[in-house]
Amino acid sequence: MLTESYFVSVSGPPLANNTAIPKDAGIYEHTLHPTHATSAVLKKSSVPSGGLALSDTHVFAAQQDKSTVHVYARPKGNQEAVVPFPERIRSIVLSDDVLFLGTQEGRIIVWEICTGRQVTTPPCHVQAVACMVVTPYHLLTGSDDSNIHVWFLSRLLELDPTIEHEPQETLSNHRAAITSLVVSQSVNPDTNICISASKDKSCVIWNYQLGTPLRTVLFPCTPLSLALDPCTRAFYASTEDRSLYAIELFGERILLGPQSSEEGSTAVQASAAFGAAPQEAGPATCLGLNYDGTILLSGHPQGQVRRWDLSSRADSTELASLNAAITNITFVSPLSVPKSTRPIAVVKPFLGNRTYNFTSQMNTDMVNETRFSKALGSSGIPQDILEQAILAFQEPTENAPSDAQLQKENEELWEIINEQQALQKKTA
Repeated sequence: MLTESYFVSVSGPPLANNTAIPKDAGIYEHTLHPTHATSAVLKKSSVPSGGLALSDTHVFAAQQDKSTVHVYARPKGNQEAVVPFPERIRSIVLSDDVLFLGTQEGRIIVWEICTGRQVTTPPCHVQAVACMVVTPYHLLTGSDDSNIHVWFLSRLLELDPTIEHEPQETLSNHRAAITSLVVSQSVNPDTNICISASKDKSCVIWNYQLGTPLRTVLFPCTPLSLALDPCTRAFYASTEDRSLYAIELFGERILLGPQSSEEGSTAVQASAAFGAAPQEAGPATCLGLNYDGTILLSGHPQGQVRRWDLSSRADSTELASLNAAITNITFVSPLSVPKSTRPIAVVKPFLGNRTYNFTSQMNTDMVNETRFSKALGSSGIPQDILEQAILAFQEPTENAPSDAQLQKENEELWEIINEQQALQKKTA
């Protein structure tokens, strides 16, 4: 059986004088399968919603109403660094070895954790960047100004300091602040979608590469958090009235694609909620979905982590009770993707142009020397490559014409020239 674990972050003052829970505990690692247990506690953090990011080696945590990010080493379970930034950090997201940070002033800060390179965009959002999601090629940012920007990762990571950082698309159908974003990992321009939740009591399904809204789903009150099925069959939403909804995209009422019974511009009402959190727990402020989409976890202001079995849609059960408001639930994938490098310690970011050193550990053996790497590492052109090039000029090519064929083509050309000259004399 695969071992599944997840991280939970909290924010705010302790809810009670509970001596069993450390007062300065800010992030918890729990094992979900095969037995639920707390495996690690990271201290001295107060993490806002959307302010937690994980890698195989590190945990990154933005701090509530502060301009710092706390970095923890996962193998040791200790705090490795406190990284300051020029603006207050509202949300973060990690893509490989690059951390993207959304600020209170509407900027995007890019931090390469293995080189220390830092890039800052202009304030493209006029209010705070409340949530961020990333795909292999794009970054999506949702703001309190009700807009969603779609960015090319390659453009944000461009080394040219004179390049202008502008979003590829702006999604602007909402009329109030964005509360949550989820995105599919498809790379096909026709099928990759994102879903946004807003304080205007709606969720919009987008084809974000084309900037096209595909469907609007209306809720009776504000949706607070979203979770997307791993196969993009459905999404789940929690609302202010403690309800949880499951919106099937391809169920009996197909919402997307050519088989949809309604036009994409038609707004649909969310079906009845499949569950509701207890009164004493409060509304779910964050959601987390396990890797096969069968278990949904919800975090609540009164410190509860609740489990929802999506196969049976039974009532939720309490998994953990922490001593502060829960702000993030993030699952760790049990199927890790092998990488050629592994960052041991982060390189703190810096501004300005300088020589960048890539600091990381090699996970695999160096490959055998190739012709290109040999030419790259030698002084001048290697002797064997030079000899092969000279021989290539001396050897006739396979498709080269013979001497007899060349002589015949030459005679035909002279016949055409003579005919043209004779015709010119007659008409002179």
